[in-house]
Amino acid sequence: MKRPLTATAGILAAVLALSACGSGSDAATDADGVVDLTLGTWALSNAPEFQLLVDEFNSSHDDVKVSVQEYDTDNYETQMTADLSAGAAPDLYAQKTVSAFVTYQAGGQLVDVSDVADGLDEHTTGLGSWQVDGKTWAIPFRQDSWFLFYNKDLFDAAGVEQPDGTWTWDDYADAAQKLSDAGDAEGAYQHVWQSALQGFANTQTPGADLLSGDYDYLKPYYERALAMQDAGAQVDYGTATTNSLTYQAQFGKQKAAMMPMGSWYVAMLLAQQASGEADDFSWGLAPVPQYDESTLDDPVTFGDPTSVGINAAIDDGKVDAAKEFLTFIAGEDAAVALAATGITPAYQSDAVTDAYFSAKGAPQDKLSRQTFQVHDTRPENPVDPKIAAVQTILGDLHSAVMSESTSVDDAIAEAEKRAADEAGITG
Repeated sequence: MKRPLTATAGILAAVLALSACGSGSDAATDADGVVDLTLGTWALSNAPEFQLLVDEFNSSHDDVKVSVQEYDTDNYETQMTADLSAGAAPDLYAQKTVSAFVTYQAGGQLVDVSDVADGLDEHTTGLGSWQVDGKTWAIPFRQDSWFLFYNKDLFDAAGVEQPDGTWTWDDYADAAQKLSDAGDAEGAYQHVWQSALQGFANTQTPGADLLSGDYDYLKPYYERALAMQDAGAQVDYGTATTNSLTYQAQFGKQKAAMMPMGSWYVAMLLAQQASGEADDFSWGLAPVPQYDESTLDDPVTFGDPTSVGINAAIDDGKVDAAKEFLTFIAGEDAAVALAATGITPAYQSDAVTDAYFSAKGAPQDKLSRQTFQVHDTRPENPVDPKIAAVQTILGDLHSAVMSESTSVDDAIAEAEKRAADEAGITG
């Protein structure tokens, strides 16, 4: 996930079809010869990494100045699409979801930045999610991956052995039950997002394919999750949705001993423990449980990168400066700055790892560091125009199954029928 989808490809396509390629800027430089660029992002309170990147870039570049243009987090795609249509969009804009990116690219709203990508080294990950027809249309600066967060204090109090990096999902379920039986906290928390379950099924199951129209591979994941909630090993989906439970409170207030969650939560947890919003307890990172033991040496997880692209309507005189900014955000200096705040950058190196675990309150154990360094992060979403429709269908499947209003078999059958009828996908 990277996080939940915020707009459908259909809505974006309809608005983008009306847009014209007007200039995003009237002049390439200001009176002092400095190129002024604007960067469109969602609200900085939810994504402080953008201001950090801008500040780091501006402090090291005298001939270019980047400023941030904020959009509402929940309506980012809709508002950005409207500004692109009106010719009022910023010079650069962040790509929040792969499904929206596909629509921007197809609508001619992005500059080909393959030359920037070609100049990057192998340390920058996540480029594949922003490539169409052999060309790169955005540059990643962040690559979140899902890890297993666990509360060491609750494990010790319950007398349950902590994760050691060798767990399958059955091991995870067994530990969750033992933790629930032994203490006041529930053993695990599975957040209500469909990706908190489907993301692992899609990327870990051999042969799984979101665009295949065959979703039987989801069945064992749902059967396990239902068994866990029915046995009290994790809070049930109905309670989580009805009471609008947040994953931050469930783990941060020690209501659950384990939680699979994206690496973005590291920065959030560090900040909340420092402010007192989260309890003070010892925690660590472990690889997410695996489908089977065959991938334990390089644990398979998922996560979509976050990137920045260049508005196709940018003034021609600004393009080189915009590409300079993209090169910077994908490099080691920017990555180290991001990592020092607990944010997982797309650029990976020993220096980045050192910065990541130097953050105040970060875990210092060997497994946490190994989890951060060694994993096979696969894209949550393939780059395809049909992916938004498929995710909507599978989201309905998820809520129907987890609320226990529909059996797993019936929900899968309905999803496969809808995939054929609504997206033209047949198994």
